[in-house]
Formats: sequence, C-alpha cells, structure tokens
Amino acid sequence: MPELLHLIAAYGLLVAFVSVLVDQGGIPIPAYPALIVTAALATDRGAPAWPIVLVALAACLLADLAWFYGGRRMGMRLLRLMCRISLSPDSCVLVTRGIFARWGVPSLVVAKFVPGFAAVATVLAGESRVRLRTFVFYDAIGALLWSGLAVALGVVFHGAVNGVIDALLAWGHWGALFVLAAVLAFVAWKWWQRRRFLRELRLARVSPAELLERLQAGESTLILDVRLQSHRVATGWIPGSVHVATLDDAGAHASEEVIVYCDCPNEASAAMLAVELRKRGFGRVRPLAGGFEGWRDQGNPVAGAQA
Repeated sequence: MPELLHLIAAYGLLVAFVSVLVDQGGIPIPAYPALIVTAALATDRGAPAWPIVLVALAACLLADLAWFYGGRRMGMRLLRLMCRISLSPDSCVLVTRGIFARWGVPSLVVAKFVPGFAAVATVLAGESRVRLRTFVFYDAIGALLWSGLAVALGVVFHGAVNGVIDALLAWGHWGALFVLAAVLAFVAWKWWQRRRFLRELRLARVSPAELLERLQAGESTLILDVRLQSHRVATGWIPGSVHVATLDDAGAHASEEVIVYCDCPNEASAAMLAVELRKRGFGRVRPLAGGFEGWRDQGNPVAGAQA
C-alpha cells in the first residue's frame, strides 16, 4: 500500500491519465477514485489541482476520439460489438440511445454522468457523421465537467480522503489487498449481472420462426422496433412493427402481447425495454431472438428496405 501511494504522489498526473484512459476506453475500472486520491494528495502537498483536470481531459478526449472514429468507420458494427462484449447491458439500451436521438451531440455534455451512455454517445456521434470540431467542443465540455467534479471532491474532502488512506496504511499489505479485492468484486458483480441478464433473456425471447407464424396466422401482436430511426429507414423493418424512440413512446402503445426487437446481437435494448414495459403494467413482453438481423437473415419479409 505505501508503494502505491508513493507511485500516486510521485507520478500523480500519469496515474490520472492512465486511469481515465482505461475507464473511458471501456474497461470497467472506475477512474474517479484515482482522480479523487490524486487531487487530495496534491492538495496536502500544496500543489495545484488544475493540472490533474487537464490530463484527465486529455485522456477523455483521446479515448472518445477513438470511439468517435470507430463509429464513423464501422458504424453499427462497432455498436453491436460493444453490446456483445460489454459487462453493462445498459450501454446498448433504448434509454441511452433515446437520449442521443432526442438531444443529439449536445447530450455529450452529460454523457459521462449517465451510466452506459458515454461510449454509446461517442460512437453514435461518429456514425451520424457529426463534424469533428462540433464533437470535440461538446465532448470537451462534458469531459471537463466530469473530471473537474472528481478533482473538486478530492480537494474539498482531502481530509476525509487522507483519513481513509491512513486507515489503509495502518493495515499494511492488508490494505492493498482490500483495495484489490474491492476492484475485483466490482468487476465480478458487473460480470454476474451480465450473466444473469443473458440467462433471463434466453428464457424469455421469441424466435423469428414463431413470430412469422403469428403474423401469417393474423394474430394480434404489437411489434416494437427500438432501433434508431436512421437504421430503420436504411435497412427496413418487420412488417407491421411500430418504431419507438423512448420509453414513453413505447408506453403509448398498449397491448396484451408485445414483441420488441433491436439491432444488438444479444437483443439488449429489446430485453431491457421488455423489463421496463412489464414494470409499467404490460402483460407479456418478449424480445425477438437475434433482433432484426436474425429475422432478415432467415429470409423473412422486410418492409421499406432501401434498394
């Protein structure tokens, strides 16, 4: 533990930069604790805290530009990859996409304060062909607010932070093990959440073949399309489906039987919407297995597809 604190004290700016870069790059290790501790130690030494904000800002912009250009180059393929590997299913759901769809690039100002939204928003900004200087302007404001708050917490509460550090130092190597165990427990908790989410999803979803059979039989089934409007227009949609951009839009379509679909490989957006609709009193709500691509790849009818 003393070695770790010495590292932060001696290379605080580097620690802040790397921790933020890792966090914003998509690895689920939160950077806020490192920023707060670095700021608190700097305050105790009488050193200024603003350089910490600057290096955190630089790390945020570097990671976000990588997501931005990834979205511009790969588009939905990158979003699908994020859905596939993310430990947080909420990073691909209707709520986060709905924020960007409604507010556009200015939503980047608050993106880092909304769980699961930051990386999705930067990818969507690139995929939407937002101008680079516009993206950098709003993203920099958001990164500055996000990192500035962490540093401000370290400066204002440096006494309390030092109290926690002193307690960890008193525990010696046990203190370091405690910190490591806390980080591993956080990652394990996120992994377990994802596993439980995907297990419940497999039990609840409806297959494309079953949905096609329902449509051919003329059964009354509400089908909700929770993809972005631009993707719906570009690729077409399941005949009879209704596009929804927000939870309120979805709640306006009452039905006893609801099937939702998106464009994520694990149907994360559809499944999370299904959970929310059940909370709002809907009866049977199930995601479509494989999403829109699963439906289209089996040769099922698609309406409105561009030539």
